[in-house]
Amino acid sequence: MKKLNSLLLVGLILIGMLNSCNSDESDTSNEQNENLLAKVSASTAKSTAPSGIAGVNWADGRDNFVDGWVIPSGLTAGDSYATVEAKTNSILDSFTANISGVNTVRIPINPSSVSESWWNSYSAVIDKATSKGWNVIICCWESSSARDGKIDDTAKFWAMWTTVVNKYSANSKVYFEVFNEPYGYTLSQLTTIYNTFIVNYSGVPKGRILLSGTGYSENVTGVGADSRFTGCLLSLHNYAFWATRTAAQWQADWRSRIGSYGSRTVITEFGATMNTGKDYQNGPQSDNEIAYIVATSDVCRNDKIASVYWPGLRDGDSYSIQTRGGSGNNITLSTVSTTGVFRLRYGWGLN
Repeated sequence: MKKLNSLLLVGLILIGMLNSCNSDESDTSNEQNENLLAKVSASTAKSTAPSGIAGVNWADGRDNFVDGWVIPSGLTAGDSYATVEAKTNSILDSFTANISGVNTVRIPINPSSVSESWWNSYSAVIDKATSKGWNVIICCWESSSARDGKIDDTAKFWAMWTTVVNKYSANSKVYFEVFNEPYGYTLSQLTTIYNTFIVNYSGVPKGRILLSGTGYSENVTGVGADSRFTGCLLSLHNYAFWATRTAAQWQADWRSRIGSYGSRTVITEFGATMNTGKDYQNGPQSDNEIAYIVATSDVCRNDKIASVYWPGLRDGDSYSIQTRGGSGNNITLSTVSTTGVFRLRYGWGLN
């Protein structure tokens, strides 16, 4: 890819030199060349975070805490593998068009989604995304009826992960996030579960395993300090509705949750209201959500922290940065907040 881009750049320079001989066409040619260079730059942009992850969540409209199958917005329970594949292609292309530089999608699983017939179709999301060069973070959610921050059924939990890991351990674009928001466990209990994952699936590179922080995935320092998990990525959440702070206070809060583990931390969820017209680029930071989003993007950019926005797409969610349109397999997405997109990309080091 680098060689192709270099050849393209040389070609553009030669074209520009030839066009300079004709003053009548010079302005038009220069403009065309600049536009093409901009497209090349956008297509090769990467997050400045060490993990290279720059992502969005694709979530179930009911939330990912569901009894039964998790079905991200735009998919339906009756979809075949081919239909899921086509819809995924449309959605990812729309993400790329609307949020330049995005390269990762985080999706939910639970035991029933993997052990039952839905998996035969749902796995098309992972297959299509990775074939297009996307990273996929697969994360386990508990059910809605339990909702206690603990694994619902241990035997089914490990059977689920065995199926998923066996299928995707060799795919370098797939990341495994053991359990979302494990607030029902003490640090010692949680690290025991994580160590079991590491032992059970020793063939998975640690750099593709995400371990959620304690509480609502809200602090990674305890898990990060455990030497058994050196090399694993750490999953962190933080939301504006948890507290009211200034931008400076939000920055300090983020850094206290990350500690000295920034090079391993992926903020797998952060978000705020996107559908009320708030200006996250230049708006008043006396607004708590604006202060939070500004501070988050500043910390991500300056400290080189990877981030995955919640949600990129979730039907009915005021935080969703995209909204769904189109019909059938031809799903289209529209940006809800251009200033929200600006801040997301700013955090990735792309603006």
